Amino acid sequence: MGKTTTAINLGTALAAIGEKVLIVDMDPQGNASTGLGVPRETRRVTIYDVIVDGRPVDEAAIETAVPGLFIVAADPDMSGVEIELSQADRRSYRLRDALAKQGSNGHSRYDYVLIDCPPSLNLLTLNAMAAADAVLVPLQCEFFALEGLTQLMRTIDMVRQSLNPALEIQGLVLTMYDRRNALSGQVAADVRAHFGDKVYDSVIPRNVRVSEAPSFGKPALIYDLKCAGSQAYLKLARELVARERQRRQAVAA
Repeated sequence: MGKTTTAINLGTALAAIGEKVLIVDMDPQGNASTGLGVPRETRRVTIYDVIVDGRPVDEAAIETAVPGLFIVAADPDMSGVEIELSQADRRSYRLRDALAKQGSNGHSRYDYVLIDCPPSLNLLTLNAMAAADAVLVPLQCEFFALEGLTQLMRTIDMVRQSLNPALEIQGLVLTMYDRRNALSGQVAADVRAHFGDKVYDSVIPRNVRVSEAPSFGKPALIYDLKCAGSQAYLKLARELVARERQRRQAVAA
């Protein structure tokens, strides 16, 4: 659904408008880490060390080339976490507990923590959802993405019931939108009809420059700030900040 591309570029856009952001790469493939230009040889303390060995998040956080944007990188060893933690206490809350300890006051070291999940439902995904306040869903404007969305909603309901009652859907972002394609328009209309104002006004277009950027180890906003994709992510970041202020005020009330 374009989750890693969105995590990278939304994180960069948030940092560009003055927010301090941490991306947690929970996918063993480490694409978010690679896309932000973090070479494997520099990933000395990774999310594996945090989840399995209890190393502090602050020790694992790497400052990227984007001012204000940090990442806890992934490691291929993460693929074995399910077995390694099979008998561990609070196995589904390892990330939540680690994030609660970082900084001087919970999450206060960062304005936003974005967690890039694996593509399948496993212990790493459950850790991410148990740690999260809300889920942001990037949805490609394609038919099969709608089927994946149905399964994701079931998963979120399951996590609410068993691990994190406070988890909510922060919003849905339409990605890979092609205005020349009738299917893109139909998918967008169907999603807006079903989810209403949960769907962001900002839409991420299908954009060659956004697709090229990861191969250079750069977010799209650094690779080509003026391209349509980069500008769309900046618009999304501003909309997200506005929504989050409203959500946090509602929670506080």
